[in-house]
Amino acid sequence: MIAGAIVAIVFLLPYLVMLVGSFKSRPEILRIPPTYLPEEWLPENYVSMWSTPETPLPDNLTSTLVIAGCATLLTLAVATPAAYYTARFRFPGRLAFLFCVLVTQMLQPAVLVAGLFRQVLSWGIQDTWLAMILINAAFNMSFATWIMHSFFAAIPKELDEAAQLDGAGRWTVFFRVTLPLVWPGIVTAVIFTFVAAWNEFAASLVILTSAENQPLSVALTKFVGQYDSAWQYVFGVSIVAIVPVVILFAFIEKRLVAGLTAGSVK
Repeated sequence: MIAGAIVAIVFLLPYLVMLVGSFKSRPEILRIPPTYLPEEWLPENYVSMWSTPETPLPDNLTSTLVIAGCATLLTLAVATPAAYYTARFRFPGRLAFLFCVLVTQMLQPAVLVAGLFRQVLSWGIQDTWLAMILINAAFNMSFATWIMHSFFAAIPKELDEAAQLDGAGRWTVFFRVTLPLVWPGIVTAVIFTFVAAWNEFAASLVILTSAENQPLSVALTKFVGQYDSAWQYVFGVSIVAIVPVVILFAFIEKRLVAGLTAGSVK
């Protein structure tokens, strides 16, 4: 228990420093030796940062929510039936397909950003939400497919056959029988896909050139300049950026733990 408390403190301390720093003035943040608590608390930092000339934060927050949310939905819409089919049916090239799915997990947007930019440029969708939705969905598709494949494979086929004997069609079996049983796997795929899309930086920096279309991960860098940095706003925007993810974790924590541990014992 003591070891767990120490680990928790080590991980939470940077966030606490960031939270306290968001209520300080810039000169106080840069003061040496530093102060642990603000001499004057400045909650107005959270108001003024939304109207800074460096970046339109309301638009950036909207962009982040739309890109992460739509990319997650698109990933689930494609990965779920793909995982179901590969787990339930044997077809030529099945192992090769699963191997390719596994290999694509090694690829990241950062190493392919030049090719991605040329691709979206040829499609005429550069500097649009659609481009980043497709990119984030594509790079998270393999993980979602692979993890849900293991959940579908763990469900006995006899359940499907029993439902079909009672007159249920293939799609009815999929939505009414099989899908509810893999809910922990779906939740696991949702949280990891959403967090990955929420935090994506490299491709967004290159693909999205308009300030209002950029997500928070890119907008945050606008407050750090070569000669001056508004650290109070950096801390404030960072706190705002992690709040939706924390809320998401709080709502689905139980199902997430079940999804991570399910299938470990057969």
